Amino acid sequence: MTAAPPDQLRIALAQVNPVMGDIAGNAALIATTRAKAAAAGADLVVFPELAILGYPPEDLVLRPAVQEACAAAIRDLAAQTADGGPGLVVGTPWRENGKLYNAAALLDGGAIAAIRYKHELPNYGVFDEKRVFEAGPLPGPAVFRGVRLGLMVCEDMWFADVAECLGETGAEILVVPNGSPFDTAKWDVRLNLGVARVVETGLPLIYVNYVGGQDELVFDGASFVLNADRSMAVRLPEFAEDLTITEWQRGSQHWRCAPGRKAEPLAQMPRIYEAMMLGLRDYVNRNRFPGVVLGLSGGIDSALSAAVAVDALGADRVRCVMLPSKYTSQLSLDDAAACAGALGVSYETIPIEPAVQAFTGMLAPAFQGRAPDITEENLQSRVRGVTLMALSNKFGHMVLTTGNKSEMSVGYATLYGDMCGGYSVLKDVYKMTVFDLSRWRNTAKPAGALGPDGIVIPDSIIQRPPSAELREDQTDQDSLPPYEQLDAILEMLVEKEMAVRDIVAAGQPEDVVRRVQHLLYVAEYKRRQAPPGVKITARNFGRDRRYPITNGFRDQRK
Repeated sequence: MTAAPPDQLRIALAQVNPVMGDIAGNAALIATTRAKAAAAGADLVVFPELAILGYPPEDLVLRPAVQEACAAAIRDLAAQTADGGPGLVVGTPWRENGKLYNAAALLDGGAIAAIRYKHELPNYGVFDEKRVFEAGPLPGPAVFRGVRLGLMVCEDMWFADVAECLGETGAEILVVPNGSPFDTAKWDVRLNLGVARVVETGLPLIYVNYVGGQDELVFDGASFVLNADRSMAVRLPEFAEDLTITEWQRGSQHWRCAPGRKAEPLAQMPRIYEAMMLGLRDYVNRNRFPGVVLGLSGGIDSALSAAVAVDALGADRVRCVMLPSKYTSQLSLDDAAACAGALGVSYETIPIEPAVQAFTGMLAPAFQGRAPDITEENLQSRVRGVTLMALSNKFGHMVLTTGNKSEMSVGYATLYGDMCGGYSVLKDVYKMTVFDLSRWRNTAKPAGALGPDGIVIPDSIIQRPPSAELREDQTDQDSLPPYEQLDAILEMLVEKEMAVRDIVAAGQPEDVVRRVQHLLYVAEYKRRQAPPGVKITARNFGRDRRYPITNGFRDQRK
């Protein structure tokens, strides 16, 4: 005799941080999380997309050995559910009939109870899933202990067809395992799409997202549950692992989740800052660096980079080096020392003038008859890069670069100089946002930060006009438009792909817009050689925005 479907369910949302490619470690994480959920009385534990392998796996998932290891881990996890404890929804790659799918596996009663394949494969921005996966058919519900679950993998929530199919075929609760990367506008997008699927189907929806850093991408968690009336029952925190048990009751028309924990959404500045912290922490730790080393110049970019590094890793894992030239001002020396003192980091001074003199002397015969120009400026930057890399090689610390998105956009950076390094926390942060973040960090300390309370970036650094100090009395504005104007133009060119005429119509001078567009295009070769950095905006350089290096296109007047 078939048991009657239950009227109550306890579903655990497992907002976890798997390690890319560590299949055994990820399986152990899933098993440990299941044990905790079992102790809390959960019936089912839902994990994110491809939780057994990591997301996005890129071409790693094409290796047969990886596919086999994932399948073996899923079978082993399924066997563990024979103990009568909670079932599992686990994201995994799955090969069937010679095709590889991005799948959600329902594990219960010691077996693989169901497999559902991702139908909508994203192939835009940072996503390239059509390269490695086949699109699955429109899915039907998967039955878990008499309850029909509508399993939709990540992008399947972005479109109406999968949810409608599940609703029409009898699903009772929509369950969405996700690998949705952070950007500053993503939370609202996810919530609006979740609401749309709930409205279309009349079904409640569970959304479970990753948390953690994977190369350039950061996953912010912020998992949630929506009831059929569109009310939010549960919201998990951002940028933190979490296991939350949700209480479900079958009603006369549909299942309903009881109101539970609702973490407050972060404001914009702490949200960006925590994304940078998490991205750097996971990158350094998972690539097994003992810490980071960076040049602390007395400028705002290096000061903010150092603050993020200390908050992410702890002061004992951050080494700051002042690399003064003959153009370095006493104010820069004082500010760098004050910043290092406020952060509590290791700090030393290594003058670069002996190396600069050696290079200029070596090159003097070749440069004879030519006046000093940007060549000599770049030489100073490259000496600094060589010095930091030497420290990295000797002590093992990763070089943290400190350039921001405004500079990277227009090529105001030196290849093999200040672009030299392994990672950049400011790569996708515009200069005006650098100022905003610095002011915010001086008034607040993010959750989980390992750095000190109070002011960590001296106000004199924030107030000073930015300068590379590669020649006498130099400021950035000698070479660039004011950053307020530059950032506004770049946002329209990069984030919105607006035409020059439309940017001019929005109030920007045409000559400035055309100059910025030209600088943006001709700096592409530099960005191709830049280190990875945390994705913050809707269109970061590299994974999101991929322009040709050789590019003769320029917007016409009409």
